[in-house]
Amino acid sequence: MKTNDNRPDPDELLTSINQEEKTRKRGKLKIFFGMSPGVGKTYTMLQTAQIDLSKGIDVVVGYVESHNRPETNILLEGLEVIPRKKIDYKGTTIEEMDLDAVLLRHPYLILVDELAHTNAEGCRHSKRYQDVQELLDNGINVYATVNIQHLESRNDTVAQITGIKVRETIPDEIFEMADDVELIDVTPDTLLDRLAEGKVYAPSQSKEAIQNFFRKGNITALREMSLRLVADRVDKQLKSYMQQKRIEGPWKSGLHLLVLVGPSKSSAKLIRWAKNLSYTMGADLTALHVENTQVLNESQQEELTKNIDLARQFGAEIIITSGEDLVSTTLDVARKENITHIIIGKSGKQSFFSKLLARDNFINRLLKECGEIDIYIIEPGTEAKQFKKKLVSSPDFSSPFRNYLLSILAVLVTVVICLPFSIETGYQSVSFILLFVILILSMFFRLGPVLLASAASALAWNFFFIPPRYTLKIAEPENLLVFCMFFVVALVTGTLTSKVRKQERLTRKREEKTNALFHLTNQLAGAENTEKIIDIAREDIKKYFCLDACFLLQDGTGKLIKKQQETETDDFTESEYSIAQWTFKHSKKAGKLTDTLSSSEYTFYPLKGTKTKPGVIIIKPDKKFSGETELFWNTFLMQISNTLEHHYFAQLAKKANLLDESDKLYKTLFNSVSHELRIPIATIMGASDTLLTESYPEKVRNELYSEIFTASKRLNWLVENLLNISRLETGKIAPHIDWCDIHDLFNQVTENLKEDLKPYHLDIVVPSSMPLVKLDFGLMEQALHNLVYNSCKYSKPGTTIRLKSFYDNGYLIIQEMDRGSGFPADILPFVFNKFYRSKNKTSGGLGLGLSIVKGFIEAHNGTIGVENRQNGGARFTIKVPTEISYFNH
Repeated sequence: MKTNDNRPDPDELLTSINQEEKTRKRGKLKIFFGMSPGVGKTYTMLQTAQIDLSKGIDVVVGYVESHNRPETNILLEGLEVIPRKKIDYKGTTIEEMDLDAVLLRHPYLILVDELAHTNAEGCRHSKRYQDVQELLDNGINVYATVNIQHLESRNDTVAQITGIKVRETIPDEIFEMADDVELIDVTPDTLLDRLAEGKVYAPSQSKEAIQNFFRKGNITALREMSLRLVADRVDKQLKSYMQQKRIEGPWKSGLHLLVLVGPSKSSAKLIRWAKNLSYTMGADLTALHVENTQVLNESQQEELTKNIDLARQFGAEIIITSGEDLVSTTLDVARKENITHIIIGKSGKQSFFSKLLARDNFINRLLKECGEIDIYIIEPGTEAKQFKKKLVSSPDFSSPFRNYLLSILAVLVTVVICLPFSIETGYQSVSFILLFVILILSMFFRLGPVLLASAASALAWNFFFIPPRYTLKIAEPENLLVFCMFFVVALVTGTLTSKVRKQERLTRKREEKTNALFHLTNQLAGAENTEKIIDIAREDIKKYFCLDACFLLQDGTGKLIKKQQETETDDFTESEYSIAQWTFKHSKKAGKLTDTLSSSEYTFYPLKGTKTKPGVIIIKPDKKFSGETELFWNTFLMQISNTLEHHYFAQLAKKANLLDESDKLYKTLFNSVSHELRIPIATIMGASDTLLTESYPEKVRNELYSEIFTASKRLNWLVENLLNISRLETGKIAPHIDWCDIHDLFNQVTENLKEDLKPYHLDIVVPSSMPLVKLDFGLMEQALHNLVYNSCKYSKPGTTIRLKSFYDNGYLIIQEMDRGSGFPADILPFVFNKFYRSKNKTSGGLGLGLSIVKGFIEAHNGTIGVENRQNGGARFTIKVPTEISYFNH
């Protein structure tokens, strides 16, 4: 039960303090917001900055796009401008805000135009709003500008209105977290005049803009969207402020209606009336249901479900809470949600007995305690009055007949037990024993059997124990008083205990539901893929609802994927798939026990996330869910839907990232291959053309033949590397292990690179006792070929290239060393990455050689590492587990 203690909750107070402290350390964001380009966002931002500058505030310009408008350039005068960062991109120089320079300067306030802008490649963040977030995190205040078409949630609507899809957007939370939003509003005619005068675009562009995006109807629609968005934001800020400061509402800055929803037929009329009133007043509508100890029968639960569904169809926000005191609970919710009007139905005429027992009438109490909240009282109608009269006047005698018999039997057994010793102990002691029995019965039975037992025990006590015994006559006046008191105490005790038991049963049911939701949420949080999410959901639905469930998820194009997992209900007909698709498209339940396509043996429920629809869940219920179970089911589905949606977006993000990486890889590969292939092809074509067009001496022809052969070898080597990396990527490398002699391996590598090794001193070190080893001769030969060839490219002629091998504790160790320039320390971890090339290297190559070496060595379950040598050069160390043999060695 709720008390009238207005002290703040300690946890809420601590959370509020922590939030305020976090906000205090963070910079403030003010957004100058407009319906479209040309309304004057940048101009107003600069005007405000000039006013701040005149007050002595440290203001700098991070990035402002003036579009060479004279009036805008004038406002930039006197403001410190942080030099922009210049980035070369595809032969074009792009200027972006220099984030590091701003952080180093650390002004009090910075101006950042075009918040939704996409940064050029090479910037720290891909989006400018991410730059702004970093500035805010570092305690720098920011002025920024943005149009409504750049908000993610409004992007599709704007595209539908204007026919133009805007690609650059910002998440809505960036707009929502802003400390201040100033709407820059002008009339459509004023904006069109600005366009005609060339103040927005160049005259040649303005004409085309007016015919497309800047049509008067478009501008009017965008203006309405902007005004509504800012008004909604102000309303949310007010509600948040009231809750943070624990201010009791309402503040009638806007209209917010609350309608009470119960299991009566009058609720439907109240909901419809409230919907019409909210539409007329332009107000928000909230529907409130308060659970109490009253046990609803099946028809009442069905009526409650219908009423809540009706409110949900009308777009009302549904709030379900519990409380013993309906008035206090209603007003608590109303003040917390800043409700201005409460809509209730008339109670109807009460009997004299009801008025006598009632502490106060619900409507009268609500009117007395509502404060500034207005109360609308609606006539519920004759049918609803009769329903309510039946509901209120009928006590709960729904217990089975067996319970009544057991309660009478318990009283009779107690009387029989007490008869032998009642003369010695006195009839007064028997009354206590009977009262104790009634208390015990009230813990197990409902009100009907308890009331019967109370009356029976009073009569039995009088008949068997109060003098004169075995009559209903009471001789002494004090005994009559005691009898009457016993009867009243028995009734009150039994009733109160039964009521407490109802409350305990209701609390236990709520706790079970809460634990079930906690268990589901906890399990879903640990699910690593969609299949696991579905398995968890089906298992918990089976556990808590005793139903088998089947999920049909969407494929990303608005279509459901058929038969995603094997279940007992997986064999659907085309008609049932059509119902599932209809449910998915319209976001409404259909099938069995619904008002839509009810001929099916299955019930179809849409899975609705916050931003998308993951799919449809299908069950085969025997009966319709009761009101409370329906609410529990909807909450269950909401948790599952949100998890599936979160995983769906995570997969989309992963795919987008893979596509982005693939695009980067394609560009890198294309640029590298086109450059590397051009050189040998040009050599071959030039030498061939020379040989074909003119006659040269044999010596010159041999030199040209040699150039063609060398270029062909290089071309073949490039193609081999591309094929090898493709084999590694597809996992088609399978080593063919056989006995090998390391001397033969080294000799084969040096023989193939004989021409390349001529300018160098080659040193091969292999112990005389070196055994035969098991490995793939071809793969290892290619790996060593790439290492030695790499050393030839990056070492000075006349230096030594060394190949060394030995066997150590089950591992074959091969080292390849040179006396080249080595590697910078900061790039050593990346030398085996695909397409990685050191910036200071001038030699050609795709950057694949070392990556292939690593792949071939790992195919042998081995490892390769690289380090710089002390006096210059690099050392590659290969370590491969292998068997050995000294046979024929």
